[in-house]
Amino acid sequence: MRKILLTTLIIISCAGPSFAQKGVAITESSIVKDTTGTVVPYTIWTSLMTTGRYKIKSQKDSPEFVIYRLSDEEYEKFIENLPKPPESKFFRTGGNFAHFKTTDINDNKVNTKNLLGKIIVLNFWFIKCPPCIREMPELNKLTETYKSDSSIVFLAIALDKKDDIEQFLKDSRFEYTIIDNGRFITDQYSINSYPTNVIIDQKGKVYFHSSGLSVGTVHWLKKSIQELKSSTEKKDATAKS
Repeated sequence: MRKILLTTLIIISCAGPSFAQKGVAITESSIVKDTTGTVVPYTIWTSLMTTGRYKIKSQKDSPEFVIYRLSDEEYEKFIENLPKPPESKFFRTGGNFAHFKTTDINDNKVNTKNLLGKIIVLNFWFIKCPPCIREMPELNKLTETYKSDSSIVFLAIALDKKDDIEQFLKDSRFEYTIIDNGRFITDQYSINSYPTNVIIDQKGKVYFHSSGLSVGTVHWLKKSIQELKSSTEKKDATAKS
């Protein structure tokens, strides 16, 4: 069990910020252990904490802390109560989306103007962006949820070259349709903070947008998608009645 836990921790290791526990600062020098008593390195436990799936608690009469995984029920309750992430400075909610056309990493043509009527989910990222990589597993779960829904399109605009992305994908999974060499697209929106996530509604309006890593981002992406789908379904039902 200990070997399995440690292997999992190592795989998702990434640097992160300090945290606080009931007014007590937990910093890089704090001793944090897993439930088996094994010391967890700072870069690993901070990475785990940013997923929202883990909590840290203090130990009675001890300066040490214990990190533990929330149950699915606890996690869902925690996520449901998270506030909406701050909006990015690159888009305006309700504003018209400035379309772009290019090709994806497989040389398929992409023209967002031709996607009117669909929900477009955008992710702006690059390979050497730790927060970008850290949110990918949750983004992959989102695409899995809607994999059979042709009314939703997931596009990931990467700054990197095609060869570098293909090398990255040999060891990492990202289920969005990936657009390589996308700096000309990010420049179009003056994006300089990553990751940046955006949802465009069926009429080509910006519906959701945020920048940086947030535990609640993917939850709000899904929530936004569901709101847009529900709105369309209600209109369709009204038109038929």
